[in-house]
Amino acid sequence: MKVKIKKEGLKKETYNLIDSWSDVTLEKWLKLIDAETGSQTEQAEETIAALSDMPKKLVKELALRDVAIIMGKVADLQSKQNTLLRKVVEINGVEYGMHPDLSEITLGEYADIESFIKDGLENNMPEIMSVLFRPVIEKSESNSEAYTIEAYDGEIAIRAEQMKKMSAEQVQSCLVFFWHFVNG
Repeated sequence: MKVKIKKEGLKKETYNLIDSWSDVTLEKWLKLIDAETGSQTEQAEETIAALSDMPKKLVKELALRDVAIIMGKVADLQSKQNTLLRKVVEINGVEYGMHPDLSEITLGEYADIESFIKDGLENNMPEIMSVLFRPVIEKSESNSEAYTIEAYDGEIAIRAEQMKKMSAEQVQSCLVFFWHFVNG
């Protein structure tokens, strides 16, 4: 979505704001979560800066009514997010599949997830996703739900960096699914 800013003495500029919640990456979502600890002013400033290409200096100069309008649009987009869990996602041309059978999760996988949660869910979200999602190595031609992922070896540093590009919408759906599975 486009946001036009007309400031006295300057020409009218147009900036881009996200079009849907699926445009928000895990990396941006973590910034938004981190901003929640600040004041409402800081939250609004960080949210607009993270979800648009507007310079932070200009965000600080917006009128309160304009901030309220932008924040309302962001809230509307978030309320319309797709909560359907997609078990296979593509990031930078690589397909990553969620562990196809969580009842078969290994002790090592579970121990790593448990330790990441204990160390702070928000701080370790890319690592958790890199345990749950791994490159797809084989797919069924007749059943899109049938696939095989790489075996877990605990080497997740590079994959965790890739997971930062995952849609926040997908991460939220995965966490809800995993939470229900663990507590169900």
